[in-house]
Amino acid sequence: MPISTSAVPDAGRGPAEHDVRTQIIEAATAHFSHYGYDKTTVSDLAKAIGFSKAYIYKFFTSKQAIGEVICANCLSQIERDVDDALEGIQAPPERLRALFTVIVASSLRLFLQDRRLYEIAVAAATDDWPSVQAYKHRIRQRVEDIVQEGRAAGVFESTTPLGDTSRAVYQVLVPYLNPVTLPHVSALHAEAPEALHQLVLRSLAMPPK
Repeated sequence: MPISTSAVPDAGRGPAEHDVRTQIIEAATAHFSHYGYDKTTVSDLAKAIGFSKAYIYKFFTSKQAIGEVICANCLSQIERDVDDALEGIQAPPERLRALFTVIVASSLRLFLQDRRLYEIAVAAATDDWPSVQAYKHRIRQRVEDIVQEGRAAGVFESTTPLGDTSRAVYQVLVPYLNPVTLPHVSALHAEAPEALHQLVLRSLAMPPK
């Protein structure tokens, strides 16, 4: 995964493109992967890079600020997977199917393949880091956009307020977006996206005339 230090603009100090910030993020990613987020200190990162702890604090306000960038990178990868899947799909029901299928698969792959980095995701979700808040907002917006597209095309009902409908559809996805609950639903991932998608489509369908 490409290292981006600008995914969370206010997560660090100094220019996002600075080589030192990139070094810190790369070292942190390696340390968190090997030792875990909780067991890694800023002093550990300073030793790994060969800088003083005080120098690292010139670029990041805290260990969480470093974790924010890594977390945002992971979440951005999920969003890229979703956007790639949606590209070229026009029909709103199929766009919703792609959203459900890809977001579940991508979340499982990123959060559960690397158990150490998974700790960052849990910390971020538990404390509701800004990167997580922004991610949830963007996914919710994608859901609302698809629902609105379906209403405009005449395939989804339009009597329920749009905000209420999009919120309900989004809530169906929440267990797969939250790394705390994700391991508990992972065993169902082979059939869950399609089953959830069909359930949501039935609830969105235009009532018979």
